[in-house]
Amino acid sequence: MTSQAADAPDTVVASRRSKITPEREREFFDAVLEQIRECGYDSVTMEGIAASTRCSKSTLYRQWKTKPQFVAAALRANRRVKFAGIDTGSLAEDLRQAARAAGDWSGKDTRLLQALGHAVTADQELAQALREALVHPEIAALEEILARGVARGEVRAGHPALEYIPAMMFGVLRVRPVLDGQYADSDYLVRFVEAAVLPSLGLT
Repeated sequence: MTSQAADAPDTVVASRRSKITPEREREFFDAVLEQIRECGYDSVTMEGIAASTRCSKSTLYRQWKTKPQFVAAALRANRRVKFAGIDTGSLAEDLRQAARAAGDWSGKDTRLLQALGHAVTADQELAQALREALVHPEIAALEEILARGVARGEVRAGHPALEYIPAMMFGVLRVRPVLDGQYADSDYLVRFVEAAVLPSLGLT
């Protein structure tokens, strides 16, 4: 089964969408994201999710007409801002805390990003959902951390390194599995912040 709409049952109007509970919907979403992590996006099918969650395939297609729509909905529902609430009063310590938070979830989310791979370049809705769920909220939270550091006078406004900190933090999460065959855990990310991020801002 492919993700193309042609493979789905006949489209139904929104008023005929099946009624499912939020708990059941969460079960569907958790199942599809976990299967993507384990098997890759292309290997996941609506039939497989239906079987693993003991529902009919038509139930899934009534709610989400195609696999990309289903996965996009799961990504948006899974939105959790890991950097939210970090505010120690020190920019250096905030960045260390952000590193620890990123390390706690890097395995799951980095695997998900890798597993989605080519699919997000081929489907605009899926790509946008991925950015909304896993990228934009974290960048916004990280930019707030940096802005507070500027407001406290720890880093001068307009420092040239400021705009690159999100790329540094997210880049190392993506690249370490390629370079070392390991996910960037908390210890690794804190060392990275100490050795590369803080010096780039003139902090120790």
